[in-house]
Amino acid sequence: MDERRMKRVSKYLSRHLRHDPGRIGLTLDAQGWVAVPHLLEAAARHNVRLTREELAEVVAGNDKRRFTLDAERDLIRACQGHTVVVDLGLPPAEPPAYLYHGTVGRNLAAIRRDGLRAMARHDVHLSPDRETAAAVGARRGKPVVLPVDAGAMHRDGHEFRVSANGVWLVAHVPPEYLRLPG
Repeated sequence: MDERRMKRVSKYLSRHLRHDPGRIGLTLDAQGWVAVPHLLEAAARHNVRLTREELAEVVAGNDKRRFTLDAERDLIRACQGHTVVVDLGLPPAEPPAYLYHGTVGRNLAAIRRDGLRAMARHDVHLSPDRETAAAVGARRGKPVVLPVDAGAMHRDGHEFRVSANGVWLVAHVPPEYLRLPG
């Protein structure tokens, strides 16, 4: 599969497994899973031809590893980033001392005031390294990488979870745990 198709299919899956499954007639279970045959049938009904092999290739080859296949149960789900209600069942985890958040400069005033908020998603997404955070921030302009004192947050009782693709999740990051520029 060429890179252009890979990206197009990944965006299609993100839209329907994270944000709007009903648009193509899918219903996610409480943990965000849907049967692979149901997904493939729904896509075909909406003129998106996708084979099981292509689906597996997108899951394996997606640069952000956004999706998980459960081969035993023949299910697929997004790893995180949902705006629909799901419980990913991720246990609390002790984060590394620092995690990172990628954003853009125009968001800094609100972040100084409110910290990092989940907005339409269920959680704030944090990266394990600066490079990944910079790539996330670059999607919306010139990236600004904010270090998050995750160790201090954890000691102060904030609960962290880590998704299957290594994205750290937390409900909110108050401003006092952020290293903000200037």
